[in-house]
Amino acid sequence: MLGVVTVNTGTPDAPQPREVSLFLRRFLADPRVVELPRLLWLPLLRGLILPLRSPRSARNYRRVWLDGGSPLAVHSQRLRQALELELEAQLPGAVALESAFLYSAPFLPEALRRLRAAGARRIVVLPLFPQSSGTTTGPVYDQVGATLRDWRALPDLRLIADYHADDAYIGALADSVREHWHQNGRTAQLLVSFHGIPQRCVDRGDPYAEQCRATAARLAAALGLGAPEWTLAFQSRFGKARWLAPATDRTLAELPGKRVRSVTVVCPGFAVDCLETLEEIAIGGRETFLHAGGEQFQYVPALNDRGDHARALARLVLANAGG
Repeated sequence: MLGVVTVNTGTPDAPQPREVSLFLRRFLADPRVVELPRLLWLPLLRGLILPLRSPRSARNYRRVWLDGGSPLAVHSQRLRQALELELEAQLPGAVALESAFLYSAPFLPEALRRLRAAGARRIVVLPLFPQSSGTTTGPVYDQVGATLRDWRALPDLRLIADYHADDAYIGALADSVREHWHQNGRTAQLLVSFHGIPQRCVDRGDPYAEQCRATAARLAAALGLGAPEWTLAFQSRFGKARWLAPATDRTLAELPGKRVRSVTVVCPGFAVDCLETLEEIAIGGRETFLHAGGEQFQYVPALNDRGDHARALARLVLANAGG
């Protein structure tokens, strides 16, 4: 039996300050996510950051919350179902699939234990972070290692570090943009926005920024875009440290001044739509661009449960299932 587990960050259980605070407490307490001394950071997190940030984040979640739960949870479940169909078609009755989160239920350690109970002797772990970073993929490795520490019968294990340049992934991204433009009209500029990380992470050897640039360049090439027709930026800054630049919000505010009146934003680092894509970009980014004098703003949804996305991930899993 082949065991497969996809992993994403996680989500609050409800768009309320208490549930958001519980999620952020787990997320921001991870030393992989915030690389500050624990004696300094944890009191600051609990005493200042969580009380201030949780109510604001809860309001933002309420703007995009779906009937079935948070966008991340809903789209992750739909992607799991689509991936399950693809894997079942390739290996009928031979694959056990789990979808897990790092900082909320269903938790990754529990998913791994369910795969063991299902009889999986080989496990493929697929972090749904196409571009690898110590702040995202790193915690997946940490939790897998910690979970297996007490196992006596260890499985054959494969952790997929990244798929930022995978042909099928790039093809699905390009097709999603083409289809969006076919339905809504093409804009003057494509803004390729990735989640940011502190610059010090890159300075210490994190490959994330380089992989983001490679993904963006490959996507632009697949779409036949020249240098003036697309821009790379980084979103979701937090704190006062220097983060990767240019910033997405600042870029959107500056584009109309450069005579760019229409823009399409795509976020290739997010496998499924979530708060950062729907509230920060589709709502907040639109407001920023139009307020600055822009005339047309478009957001291309994340790949979510698109068939070509599920096929790309299934192909990636099966290519790595050999050990």
